Amino acid sequence: MQIKHVEELVGITRKNIRFYEEQGLLKPHRADNGYREYHEEEINRLKQIKILRKLSVSIEEIKRVFSGECSLDVCLDAHLEELERQKKSLEQMQEISRKLIDRHVTLDKLEADACLDELERLEKEGVRFMDVNNTDTHRKKTIGALIGAASMTAIMAAIIGFMMWVHLQEPLPLGLLIFIIAAPVVTIIGTIAALVGRIKEIKGGEEDEASKY
Repeated sequence: MQIKHVEELVGITRKNIRFYEEQGLLKPHRADNGYREYHEEEINRLKQIKILRKLSVSIEEIKRVFSGECSLDVCLDAHLEELERQKKSLEQMQEISRKLIDRHVTLDKLEADACLDELERLEKEGVRFMDVNNTDTHRKKTIGALIGAASMTAIMAAIIGFMMWVHLQEPLPLGLLIFIIAAPVVTIIGTIAALVGRIKEIKGGEEDEASKY
C-alpha cells in the first residue's frame, strides 16, 4: 500500500508518517522500484501510535514500549502520574488567575514582585508554569530567520539590479538576459518559501518535535 492510501486509511498525514519513520517507530518495506510499501503490520503500528499520541504519550515513551524496554501498562501508569502533575499545575494557575479576578486587580495595580515571588515559591514546590525563556527563544529564532531571508533576498535583488544595469550599458540577447535573471528570481522565491516553512516550525515549538505530531 502506498503512503497516500495510508493517509486516508489511518487519518495520519504524510508528514507525520515520515516523522515516525525518522524516529524509528515505523519501518516500511521497500519495493523493487525503491518506493515504500506499507503492509498490515505498518498500518496496525500507525494506529497504535495514533492512540498513544492522542493520549499525549511522548514519542520517547512510545519508543520504549515498542522496543520492549517497558510494557504498555507501565508506560501508561507513569503517564498518568505526569498527567496528574500537569493537572495540579493547571489548578494552581486557575486559582491564581481567579484570585486576581476576584480582587479586581488592574494592570497598574498589579503587584508584580509579590506575584512573581508567589509563582517562584510554587515552582519550587513542583508547579510548572509556562516557560517564558522558550517563548523568547522562538522570537529570537524568528528574527534570525527573517534576517537571513532578508539578506539573501537583498543579495539576489542586487544581482538582478546589476544585470539590468549591464544590459542598459550594452544590451544582452533577450534569452540570455532572461536566463541570467531567472536564477536569482528563483532563489528569492525559494528563500521566501523556506522562510514561511521555518516560521511555522518555530511557532510549532521545534524544541519538542514530538509535540507537533
